[in-house]
Amino acid sequence: MVYLPAHDAAPGAAEVADLIDAVPLATLVTSDGNALSANHIPLLLELGEGGDRLVGHVARANEVWREGNHEGETLVVFSGAEHYVSPTWYPSKQEHHQVVPTWNYLVAHVYGELVIHDDVRWTRAVVAKLTQRMERGRPDAWHMGQAPADYLAGQLDKIVGVELRISRIVGKFKVSAGRSAADRGGAADGIEADAGRSPLVDAMRAVEQRG
Repeated sequence: MVYLPAHDAAPGAAEVADLIDAVPLATLVTSDGNALSANHIPLLLELGEGGDRLVGHVARANEVWREGNHEGETLVVFSGAEHYVSPTWYPSKQEHHQVVPTWNYLVAHVYGELVIHDDVRWTRAVVAKLTQRMERGRPDAWHMGQAPADYLAGQLDKIVGVELRISRIVGKFKVSAGRSAADRGGAADGIEADAGRSPLVDAMRAVEQRG
């Protein structure tokens, strides 16, 4: 369960999908019915009429894919841009000093059923999609055909495909939406001065546009 005040809800499904696309390295949280396990793997979001899903792969040596190690619902967490917010950035501090530090961030929690694909054709297709996604825009983009066929076959044999059949997605964009426009603008300016322009700064500035 995510603590989600109404003003921290993501503005819409498109913005959450953009977050997932921008930060594909996810935390895959599973349970064997007794203990929790967390694995960090890149996952791609695929939207379709037959249902939305996340796809990726894990090492064959990783026990998470074996039966009994992913019982019940699975959670996948995508963490986007984040930054500390200093009270000194709020103009209201000069008025009443009733301000405290906080942390702003963009995050998506994706829930669903984890399905295993120990099928080299399925896994190869997912690796190709992941590669195309991560290599896009590069002037000398790598593709699977550049690797020797026997080497690639050996590498594919070392991984197992995973699919999360999505039941729901919760996006939390903690962007100072509960504060005044002046305080939110001051915080956005402070973050940008510290770390440069980022999706978090853009999301904070977009609150006024949505309003």
